[in-house]
Amino acid sequence: MNKTLLIFRHEFLHTIKRTGFIILTLALPVLALLGIGVFQIVSEINKPPTEVIRIGYVDEAGGFDQFTTQGNITLVRFDTPEAATQALNKKDIKEYFIIPPDFISTGIISRYTAQRELTLPAATTAVIKNFIVSNLLAGKVPMNTIAKVEAPLNLVTTTLTSTGAVAPQQGGFGNFIIPGIFSLLLMFAIIFSSIYVLQSLSEEKENRLMEILLSSVSTRQLLTGKVLGLGAAGLVQVIVWVISFPLLLKLASSSIGGIISTIQLPASFLVFGVVYFILGFSVFAVLSASVAAISPTVQEAQGLSSIYTLFAIAPFWFLSLILLFPNNPVWVVFSIFPFTAPVLVMLRLGLTGVPVWQLIVSIAVLSLSIVGGMLLAAKLLRTYILMYGKRPNFKEIIGNVKRG
Repeated sequence: MNKTLLIFRHEFLHTIKRTGFIILTLALPVLALLGIGVFQIVSEINKPPTEVIRIGYVDEAGGFDQFTTQGNITLVRFDTPEAATQALNKKDIKEYFIIPPDFISTGIISRYTAQRELTLPAATTAVIKNFIVSNLLAGKVPMNTIAKVEAPLNLVTTTLTSTGAVAPQQGGFGNFIIPGIFSLLLMFAIIFSSIYVLQSLSEEKENRLMEILLSSVSTRQLLTGKVLGLGAAGLVQVIVWVISFPLLLKLASSSIGGIISTIQLPASFLVFGVVYFILGFSVFAVLSASVAAISPTVQEAQGLSSIYTLFAIAPFWFLSLILLFPNNPVWVVFSIFPFTAPVLVMLRLGLTGVPVWQLIVSIAVLSLSIVGGMLLAAKLLRTYILMYGKRPNFKEIIGNVKRG
């Protein structure tokens, strides 16, 4: 069997059996299912019984005696403010308002309640407004016109492509929720998978197993097998998420509804998620291999890895700015920069349409970085395989690479 394939098989099987890998892979679907279940249980427990709310009013202007039923709110008429106050004190009504004689000219309505409030409840405002409007227009315009005056606008926004066709990906905050979560999980998958490469190479180098391995295989075969094996394990993780996302979204939409039901998850987004995981993992994996090659111990390699893994996290530091300005030239540049591209592109895809040329350039730069990084990592590993106890400085590394 090909030596690269043997290394690939060993790394793949060893990784997918790790407890941490299994937990991280199943964490999303399991936690999502638990969250949906808990939401349904809590909703049923806290579901308020349907009750009729009574709100009193005193009509000093005259003519406001129709449309006293507004959904589950009933408007109760009182002849005097004193009678309304007594009913409020007895808790026969929740609150009351007075329509003064000069209401038509002033538009002022006085509202009275027994509880302190920070703001006027939106439901109360809507009920009073609809009650006033309906009575003012009753008998003067058709009923459907009154209904339209009460709710004049139901605005639906549709995003079009440059050709005028309906865009497959529509906007809205709801459509950013899943891409945002997916980008976060993608970041963790890339970081953890590349750390596995770092730990594997560093441990083998520190315990001198590397010397035995390289007596049978070349550095390029070793690196290729490890990167492909660990990458395949990480890809299994991402594919589990990609398959579970639509199913979980459908379940959440039917159970929770609201903003969740407006979320769209285009197939193209899932495809790009897989593509950018493969590219992102490969970039960080070859970088981890380079760090492992020059590091004398596992601890020192892990310390150095914390520096470049910050690039994968960086897009979330500026999430508020990315949300406001997704097509800013700064984000375009970092969508091409190989260390930030995987996560940032996925975030932008959830917010706006990323031009095709940016995706092509981003993927091309990532691919070239992987090839160059693999060659560099193999050369460093070959050069520093017998180095123990002391890490070379930057000048020494450059010199050895040039000579190698």
